[in-house]
Formats: sequence, C-alpha cells, structure tokens
Amino acid sequence: MVITPETPSTESVTHFCALFQPLTADGLPALAECYSDDVDFTDPLHHHVGRDDLMAYYAKLMEGVQHCHFDFHTRQSVDDTSFLTWTMQLAHPRLRDGRNVTVAGCSHLQWRGQRVCRHRDYFDVGAMLYEHLPVMGWMVRGVKKRL
Repeated sequence: MVITPETPSTESVTHFCALFQPLTADGLPALAECYSDDVDFTDPLHHHVGRDDLMAYYAKLMEGVQHCHFDFHTRQSVDDTSFLTWTMQLAHPRLRDGRNVTVAGCSHLQWRGQRVCRHRDYFDVGAMLYEHLPVMGWMVRGVKKRL
C-alpha cells in the first residue's frame, strides 16, 4: 500500500504565515499550535527538536525585539511540502542601534496533516547579524566587497 502525502490546506499555510505578521511574544501560543509535537527546526544558526524546545527558542529570540515582521512573497505547496519566500524586517537594540534590519530568506516546511513537522529556514546570516556588529560588521562588509 502506498501512502500519499497530505497536501496542507491553503488555510493552514495562510494561517502559519499570518502569525509572522508581525511575530510577537504574545503570538507564540498560536504559533505553537501550527507545529507537531516532534517538529524538527533548523536555521543557519540553530537546530531544535520538539515543539517545546522550538517555542523556548522563539521566546528567547523575542526578548528585546522591538519589531519583527515577515512579508511573504511566494508560497508553493506540493504534496506535504511548502516553500515560502520572505523578507524579514527586524529591529533589535543590539543590531544597528535598534534601526531596522532587512533580510531575505526562504522556508522549507514539511507538513504532517495540517501541522508543520519539519521547518528549515535559509537566509544570509551576515546580512542579518554579522554585518551589523561593530567590528565584525566592518570586516564582513569588506570581505563581501572584495568577493
């Protein structure tokens, strides 16, 4: 018997994206409901397994954030997989003295039913973080110019 993956509903993908517009600490309980208990999350800096671990990560990320908003551009779902392209707007006092940082990226989501069981984010860590740190930012920007 062949098991056909279940395509997430358009409503599930739309609801998931809406919770990042903006992403706030108050919105984390609703976001948690979009993930399976055993979700596997990876981004360029972290790896978390399990909904509780992922939500603790999100809560830690939100500490001190003045604003975090995602604009989603492309949403494509095939079988149990969705690809989302986005631009994140982030303001944090430790990055660019609290001025807005803009980062482009994409998310690869795998769904089990209407919940995300794997979430992988791809983005330029330099554009998000390293370029905005005092000494390191100068070095990273210099290397990018030379390349």
